[in-house]
Amino acid sequence: MQVWKFGGTSVGKPERMKSIHRLVVSDPGRKIIVLSALSGSTNALLSIGESAYANDVAAIDQKIAELRAHYDAFVAELYSTEDGLAAGKEIVASEFSHIASLTGIRPYTSKQDKELVAEGEILSTQLFAAYLAEQKESSVLISALDFMHIDADAEPESKLIETKLDAILAQYTDKQIIVTQGFICRNPRNEIDNLKRGGSDYTASLIGGAIRAEEIQIWTDIDGMHNNDPRIVKRTFPVRELSFEEAAELAYFGAKILHPSTITPAKIRNVPVRLKNTMQPEAPGTLISTRTSGEQDVKAIAAKDNITAIYIHSTRMLNAYGFLRRVFGIFENYKTPVDMITTSEVSVSVTIDNPAHLEAISAELREFADLEENDRDQTIICIVGNFSADKAGIAWKVLDSVKHIPIRMISYGASEHNLSLLVHTSYKEEALNALNESLFFQNTPA
Repeated sequence: MQVWKFGGTSVGKPERMKSIHRLVVSDPGRKIIVLSALSGSTNALLSIGESAYANDVAAIDQKIAELRAHYDAFVAELYSTEDGLAAGKEIVASEFSHIASLTGIRPYTSKQDKELVAEGEILSTQLFAAYLAEQKESSVLISALDFMHIDADAEPESKLIETKLDAILAQYTDKQIIVTQGFICRNPRNEIDNLKRGGSDYTASLIGGAIRAEEIQIWTDIDGMHNNDPRIVKRTFPVRELSFEEAAELAYFGAKILHPSTITPAKIRNVPVRLKNTMQPEAPGTLISTRTSGEQDVKAIAAKDNITAIYIHSTRMLNAYGFLRRVFGIFENYKTPVDMITTSEVSVSVTIDNPAHLEAISAELREFADLEENDRDQTIICIVGNFSADKAGIAWKVLDSVKHIPIRMISYGASEHNLSLLVHTSYKEEALNALNESLFFQNTPA
């Protein structure tokens, strides 16, 4: 069995939902289909929630009416039979009635808000399941809320997910297509919750790992993972093969096609992940597995914005132990992950991407160390590839490519797959283009 996930743009229009049906049935074998909300729906639902928090009834009614009109038009175009159209209309009427009831609760809380946002996936999967039924396909809709659970730390409960999913699938061994929701789940209080934005990829990977799938396919509107950001860099190309480690580095450091958490469940169970393009299904995309192409050392480049650098100095570091433990204990207490780290005899520099607790962290650090003024508006440029210790010249090539750009930090050696540079965001575009030309096209005419 395979797991196929389709994102919001892939289901955003009726003709695209129909094309997903054609894709699914053209490939033999049983599949679990994971769907995101229709493109724009999650943002619209979040906006409705904001108005509910503000108790702005007029705005709530207007926004709900606008979103309902979108779904009414979607249904009118999706179905071709009277029964199909009636089923679609009933789904929309029922779910929008629930949306109205949720936004009418006072006080409006995060509990209602998470349930509201989940409606995007609930609507898309019900509409697709009804379309499959109209097409007389061997299919069934199962609710992610019946098996997808997170713990108190918002981490998936893998064993519970596997147990519950196995029991559900055992009831539908005669079905070829099993449809379910991405993103949504239940928390320890059994309330509707979510796997954070972009979590549909994570859902697909968790399901794929749980059932030991043959393959997980992530379908988007891009032909696989590119060697650089095509929105910024002119000459990019799809990377055909990546290892789990390389893909994880790229996803974490800014490659938008893949959610950062996706790789882990697949890697644990050794389930290959293939990135495909719904607009060009014949294109090979990118295969992520235990193996990787050895054609070149550098595979791809990604960039992560909104980075803050913190520079910590203290003579207590000199010939001492326990200093770093104290430093990183502060970040742990505030649940603030660190991206990059560099150290010298009396200094340590770190970067974070969440400045919510920056002032409190800085105050505690100043109790035993001196801090430079924090550098905001920084970008991490991540160069990913096969950088094993016995290979020479890779760092030189990278640094020579950006010798005209001020670099604040360098991280190299902690991983055989990652060399990271910290630059001010104003240099991001220049750095990405310079690295792209030097590392991939140096001997190729423009």
